[in-house]
Amino acid sequence: MILPIANVLTADEVASMVERLDGGRFQPGAATAGWHARLVKDNEQLRSDDPAHADLRAMVEAAVRRHPVAAMATRPKRFGPILFARAAGGQHYGSHVDDALMAGLRTDVSFTLFLADPDSYQGGELVMETAAGDVAFKLPVGAGLFYPSTTLHRVAPVTSGRRLVAVGWIRSFVRDAAGRELLFDLDTARQGVFNRDGKTAEFDLLSKCLSNLIRKWAED
Repeated sequence: MILPIANVLTADEVASMVERLDGGRFQPGAATAGWHARLVKDNEQLRSDDPAHADLRAMVEAAVRRHPVAAMATRPKRFGPILFARAAGGQHYGSHVDDALMAGLRTDVSFTLFLADPDSYQGGELVMETAAGDVAFKLPVGAGLFYPSTTLHRVAPVTSGRRLVAVGWIRSFVRDAAGRELLFDLDTARQGVFNRDGKTAEFDLLSKCLSNLIRKWAED
């Protein structure tokens, strides 16, 4: 499931992040890429030892956990690395798949949170390479794109302006992407029934199915 979600970050959070990133220390993004990905990675990332990094990471993790749709889609158990990247002047990130293990954690869900107004830069689309063809995303400020870490993807060259994003990885309680999507659909339907009819017998049955599927599939 490739899922764009609006307003993962608030406007105030984005403004605070951008201000701190503007004063941050960056390094070539290839320094944190795997041996094959660094061949196609041309961007800059906030250094992990920058004084702002820990605070910004905590802000991103808290935002994803509190957002009802993001949390429902990813069912996060733990967060792996969270990076803050910028690209300009033709920089890009060629086709790649994210590493299966990062910082000792399996990566199940990848996400990108957009920190720059899409009208402020040209190019820089996040392109998902799917069996049905390429699908490009360039989302509004504060929005996020969540997708299985198994997906081939790339970032198109930034031909003018500056692209600024936060990128992260999640180990989910539910390893299987198809299972996470089924739970997301079931939970969405369950909440729709409750919003329309209240706590009915049908709602209780859907809740039972959801809970028991999570119990069956969750890795605690």
